[in-house]
Amino acid sequence: MQTHFSLVQLADPDIAEADKILRACVHCGFCTATCPTYVLLGDELDSPRGRIYLIKDLLESGRPASAKVAKHLDRCLTCLSCMTTCPSGVHYMHLVDHARLRVEETYKRPLFERLLRGLLAFVLPYPGRFRLALAGAALARPIRRLLPGSLGAMLALAPGRVQPPSPLDKPQVFPAEGPRRARMALMTGCAQQVLAPQINEASVRLLTRHGVEVVVAKGAGCCGALVHHLGRGEAALAAARANVAAWSAELEAGGLDAVVINASGCGTTVKDYGFLLRGDPAWADRAARVSALTRDISEVMAELDLKPPARATGLRLAYHSACSMQHGQKITREPKDLLAAAGFQVLDVPEGHLCCGSAGTYNILQPGLAGALRARKVANIEGLAPDAVATGNIGCLTQIAAATSLPLVHTAELLDWATGGPLPKALEGVEAAAAPAQAAQ
Repeated sequence: MQTHFSLVQLADPDIAEADKILRACVHCGFCTATCPTYVLLGDELDSPRGRIYLIKDLLESGRPASAKVAKHLDRCLTCLSCMTTCPSGVHYMHLVDHARLRVEETYKRPLFERLLRGLLAFVLPYPGRFRLALAGAALARPIRRLLPGSLGAMLALAPGRVQPPSPLDKPQVFPAEGPRRARMALMTGCAQQVLAPQINEASVRLLTRHGVEVVVAKGAGCCGALVHHLGRGEAALAAARANVAAWSAELEAGGLDAVVINASGCGTTVKDYGFLLRGDPAWADRAARVSALTRDISEVMAELDLKPPARATGLRLAYHSACSMQHGQKITREPKDLLAAAGFQVLDVPEGHLCCGSAGTYNILQPGLAGALRARKVANIEGLAPDAVATGNIGCLTQIAAATSLPLVHTAELLDWATGGPLPKALEGVEAAAAPAQAAQ
């Protein structure tokens, strides 16, 4: 692709990076076949190639973003399926992230959109605020069908009961069982610790059982992905710096072999901290070091070698690979291989490359498209007639669970149960296809 940036524009490091990405695009259109919004809508401007043209014009012209540009960029899930498909290595993620920042800087959204996006940015990254918001949402759930669009979607996704805070999420150290093999920091996150605190609890049990000393670092919190995708650059960078500072302190104090993430959406962002903070001399080196240490929990468990199953599991699991897992982090085999080694029957979901419609806050901001993608995903999952669904991302778990009666369970919970932990609550009442549980010798 030819670009026409001026020398003054190219002096901006972000524009120079965008220019490099744009020039890699060869207009082949392979990305259109795997883009969820193009599959649904058939509109070229709702494909990665179409959005790239919009972004090119936006950045080259220097004009404020229009309502048209904002609409089509807002419709992008940032699922990154296009990056998996692209034969030219176009780094669409960095390009669309930069374009979203420009949209937020130059386009004045309608009042309701501004209020809603502001509310999401104010509430979701903060567990205390989020827990209070969910308590209020639980009271309003009976009227959710009477509310339009995003408001109804937001209430529909809220759980009927808000779980109490887990004592695990406070800064502390969990000793390894037996000889210590490694020392790792676990990111407890923001929304996940409110919606499903059992995931972090299972992760700690799983890691310590395999000889890992687990650190919950003081000062670590939201990864910044939620506000980053809302185009709030400074808030995202502040979250990144806070986490880099927290984990760097642990690195210096006791050393870390990894920063473990059990929400793949967060993992994609933390692995990108080195890029996000590349222009900040005070943080660039530390951010790059943290990104290099970051691992999804499935990567860590594959490196540690999973213990033999302590019980017969045998459940038929439909494995839903989150977009941030398969496209963002390029992790495809590890979770399925681990689940198979733990005794589960792992089933691949048809059209597994297509997003479920969660995508951070997308299922609230774009409820129509998100609902259509969820219906398509659930139909493909239920067609397999599994006993349960396994996934490695809290957003996907919440999104899919809202439209099916099948149990949704995090991969870490399943691996924890298989190697000696408690039965996940979601599986209570589900009969395993295997023989009664027996302890392995």
